[in-house]
Amino acid sequence: MLRMGVDLGGTKIEIVALNDEGKELYRNRIPTPKEYQATLDAIEMLVNEVEVTLSETGSVGIGIPGVISPYSGLVKNANSTWINGHPLDMDLGERLGREVRVANDANCFAVSEAIDGAAAGKSVVFGVIIGTGCGAGVAINGKVHSGGNGIGGEWGHNPLPWMRSDEYNTTSCFCGNRDCIETFVSGTGFVRDYREVGGEAGSGIEIAALVETGDEIAKAAFGRYIDRLARSLAHVINVLDPDVIVLGGGVSNIAAIYPLLPDVLPKYVLGGECRTPVLQNMYGGSSGVRGAAWLW
Repeated sequence: MLRMGVDLGGTKIEIVALNDEGKELYRNRIPTPKEYQATLDAIEMLVNEVEVTLSETGSVGIGIPGVISPYSGLVKNANSTWINGHPLDMDLGERLGREVRVANDANCFAVSEAIDGAAAGKSVVFGVIIGTGCGAGVAINGKVHSGGNGIGGEWGHNPLPWMRSDEYNTTSCFCGNRDCIETFVSGTGFVRDYREVGGEAGSGIEIAALVETGDEIAKAAFGRYIDRLARSLAHVINVLDPDVIVLGGGVSNIAAIYPLLPDVLPKYVLGGECRTPVLQNMYGGSSGVRGAAWLW
């Protein structure tokens, strides 16, 4: 069976075609048109391109930076705002002459890593994407768990757990709330915290490199970051208790995270014990588009 996955991002649309074994047969990416009908045209063109090239028709899954409301059937919460308020799956299905499955891009990431990535073979996978923002998804037995409201895994827009007095009411989130996890543990939040105490860096990777040089401001900022990430993930463990947590996004490339987190997590997990593996993703930036293909 030919499976096509599409990653609909704010700047690019990427398509990948996989066979049943997960082998990549085709890949292409184009700039994202910032208009709804043009976006439909672009996705239709990419799917047709794959099928002509491979002389085979296949299933289509789409990962989007938002969700389709289970109540209205319309896209909501997408930062690619031109797709909000539209029945994306139905419109694409009509154009392509088949059912099209659409899921949040973080859920696609979780599915990809659960099926043949870092969490392969695990039943309950919590996939976290930490970059400019912070999102997450849940895969159960290799399938998306989107929940009754379509927002399963929206971890980044809960308050930072166990806030200290100097953290409370200190950040504002684009979602309209304050002190969201995203504002502390995203790469953007990490850099903000470092700069607020006098540091100069443009990314979390840069801060981590400064830690290696012995920079005291960077070491303190990284210590706060690890503690906040541990608190945030412990909250998930206390509720969902996943078999494994997989990290993706730019911050996941900071190697020092992985040996440090296991020592801090038990401080916040109920009962004081925690051996939940926290792993780096296998497929990097390709995981989301692969997960979209695995929606079938």
